[in-house]
Amino acid sequence: MRLRNAVLAATSAVALVLAVPVQANAATGDFLYKVGPGVPAGIADPESRHCINLFGATEDDPAFAPENFTNSTATVFLDFDCGGDVFYVMNPGKRLGDRLKLRSVVFS
Repeated sequence: MRLRNAVLAATSAVALVLAVPVQANAATGDFLYKVGPGVPAGIADPESRHCINLFGATEDDPAFAPENFTNSTATVFLDFDCGGDVFYVMNPGKRLGDRLKLRSVVFS
């Protein structure tokens, strides 16, 4: 009787662990920005907690005008590799103007 109860308890615990949804490791949605003379660019469903250097951004010409249409908070950095002291935190749905310059981003 005890063995049957132990097996039933273990099986129930495993089923419970498998039934609980695991949080995805990506932000859902699009992060948009502009490069060069205003050419639109973006990232779809970016990976969370991973620094992303923005395609098209260079040392001479950073990206600008970010729009965070993901479900995660985006922290944008002026420097590559999410470094430096100049950064801005963008909540989901936030749009910023052409004056904000950025080269990398990380999502919560």
